[in-house]
Amino acid sequence: SVPIVIRRVDPQDFEDVWSVLKPSFRAGDTYTIDPNVSQSDALDYWVFSGKTAFLAGVSGVPLGTYYIRPNQGGNGNHVCNCGFVTAPQARGQGVARAMLQHALETACEIGYFAMQFNFVVKTNTRAIDIWKRAGFEVVGQLPKAFRHPHKGNTDALIMYKIL
Repeated sequence: SVPIVIRRVDPQDFEDVWSVLKPSFRAGDTYTIDPNVSQSDALDYWVFSGKTAFLAGVSGVPLGTYYIRPNQGGNGNHVCNCGFVTAPQARGQGVARAMLQHALETACEIGYFAMQFNFVVKTNTRAIDIWKRAGFEVVGQLPKAFRHPHKGNTDALIMYKIL
């Protein structure tokens, strides 16, 4: 099979990043982002504000994106946070697993102690399964913290892994 290539996002990649983010953000079922977010606001959220963003693709076709950043400032900046989105047509093809592996390696290279996911919607079972298989533990549950567009108020999980 053709390898998944993961590299840092450059300004010329912004359209490709948006092409991956847009279906997920518009669906409104996994991220606490306004489903009607503009492209520029979505890119500001994903690529800037202290984040380092990456693009995953096969043969130049964008299939996923993720970012890494410190989860907190000051004395909490040794724990990183990441966000992941896989393009709808690429789900179930190992893109999220490849991005997670890349993120874990990147986090270790940077010198982070741990990785924390602050808000994993409990209905996002595919992601939860991937994170658990990679050694993440559920360390907290936020009751009814997410307004799911089809399932109503849904719990969100806090997941954590020491690197």
